[in-house]
Amino acid sequence: MANSPTGDSVTDRLVRILETFTPTRTAQTTADIGRRAGLPRSTAHRIVNELVDAGLLERDDERRVRIGMRLWELATRSSHALRLRQAALPYMERVQVRVREHTQLAILEQDEALFLERLSAPESGANVTRVAGRLPVHASSSGLVLLAFGPRDLQERVLARALPRVTPATLVEPAALRRKLAEIRTLGHAIAPGYVDEVSTGVAVPVRDETGAVIAALSVVLPRDAETQFALVELHRAARDTERALGYQR
Repeated sequence: MANSPTGDSVTDRLVRILETFTPTRTAQTTADIGRRAGLPRSTAHRIVNELVDAGLLERDDERRVRIGMRLWELATRSSHALRLRQAALPYMERVQVRVREHTQLAILEQDEALFLERLSAPESGANVTRVAGRLPVHASSSGLVLLAFGPRDLQERVLARALPRVTPATLVEPAALRRKLAEIRTLGHAIAPGYVDEVSTGVAVPVRDETGAVIAALSVVLPRDAETQFALVELHRAARDTERALGYQR
């Protein structure tokens, strides 16, 4: 596949096609893929057909296109995210059983909190998080942990933007957000009441590697006015156990 007349690279066009798939849009026609990816119909058909032939995409009985198992297979080989999820999952299950609310694992990806796992019980409260979904780092407890303990250039990049106010409680003013990040670094956890959902409070703690760098955030989503101390104790315990399962010793 050569570069397009507009200068788009092969990789750029492939990524745009794959990005048209979302957690709620798992099957599409080739025409819809081309429209959403901003590609000419003939280009979209050619690339989609080549991806189907390679097993990276597949067609269902209605001729709609889905992500193929081959892509999943390649993505999970030697995946750091998969290894992290596998290490954390037993301890997340313990948190979820004891706290009985949504329990989540997130990493930093392209300046957003990307969620690798979420465990829920039928009685768990409201939660907007999805596995493989993203939330803004300034609005979610997991994102705030990843931002607070992240590189300085990440913090400055995020603080320089016009940040969306997800709810009335979301911190969007740079000065207020800086104070919150400093508080998180001092306390070692983030509590975000109503930041991403008005009826919920996010509580998150960091997971670190052997150097002390934060590689992930473990969190729970509680009812807005719930007590947070018990959840924090369970999360910190789960974070330390996850670090040991990964072989990190500090």
